[in-house]
Amino acid sequence: MSDELLEHFIREYIQAQTADSVLFTWHGGEPLLRPLDFYHRAVELQHKYAEGKSISNCLQTNGTLITEDWARFLHTEGWLVGVSIDGPQELHDPYRRTPQGGPSWGKVMRGIDLLNRFRVEWNAMAVVNHLNGAHPEEFYRFFRDELQCRYLQFTPVVETIPMGNPGGKVSPYSVQPQQWGKFLCSVFDEWVGHDDVGEMFVQIFDATLANWCGITPGVCTMARSCGHAAVMEWNGDVYSCDHFVYPQYKLGNLRERHLVEMMYSPEQMAFGRMKHESLSDECRQCEWLFACNGECPRTRILPDRRSYLCEGYRRFFEHVAPWMDVAKRNIMQASTCKDRP
Repeated sequence: MSDELLEHFIREYIQAQTADSVLFTWHGGEPLLRPLDFYHRAVELQHKYAEGKSISNCLQTNGTLITEDWARFLHTEGWLVGVSIDGPQELHDPYRRTPQGGPSWGKVMRGIDLLNRFRVEWNAMAVVNHLNGAHPEEFYRFFRDELQCRYLQFTPVVETIPMGNPGGKVSPYSVQPQQWGKFLCSVFDEWVGHDDVGEMFVQIFDATLANWCGITPGVCTMARSCGHAAVMEWNGDVYSCDHFVYPQYKLGNLRERHLVEMMYSPEQMAFGRMKHESLSDECRQCEWLFACNGECPRTRILPDRRSYLCEGYRRFFEHVAPWMDVAKRNIMQASTCKDRP
């Protein structure tokens, strides 16, 4: 990204916000491939155009390029860091290889150690594939016991060959539907059974409870509509979602069209509604629709337009329903007590 486009984006993005706080998310690819000077410049520009607004930054990295200089910068500027790591070494290394084909787990762990040494706030983001998906307890305990991670999010691999083709064959490393359900149930049982509730925060469990309570979840994949996770590429091209960076979902270019215009355009509004409007008949009649909202459109590759992971989610929701019902009741009672004079 050129310095000129960086400044253009930061100025326009800040000016587009109606709230007093502004969050920048640096994603990739691998954002640490850009030199540290690039991010020093980004911070300077954020201060220049802040106009009294509070600016926050989060960055998603595979962790292999973190150095002391990087950790010092992240601590000084107060950035939140998401580290991609898929579990213990034997579950991480098979699919997380270096450009030379070697293992990467050791480099990621060194990066995490630097973040801890420099007191950088970070959380873990794991990809669940057919390999680590078969070892849910070992997977979860690694994050809890070895990394002492308090915030964990994981996303299932559902990838077609060729990519983006709904009618394509699912890749062999994708997590299987039944496996996904068993994985979620096992991790949930470990989370509850070890009394980690309130101590370790697992994004999908928080999102499930939010939907149970009728609150919009913090993760778009389980929300009723989407369209709030647009992405801008290095050249200024803006797409409706980071899972849909395909020509038909291009909204325009920042040099030619204002960011607000693109985000509130008829194309983007239609994209956001499409998630609910394109639900299959079976989804509309499903007792668990409120809990998953059909999941992310990218996973709706079954012939009847259901999510590839539907069977797994059904198993998970049936399993956690008693706990979620109690948690919802407790939350509602606590809210009622607070409202009393």
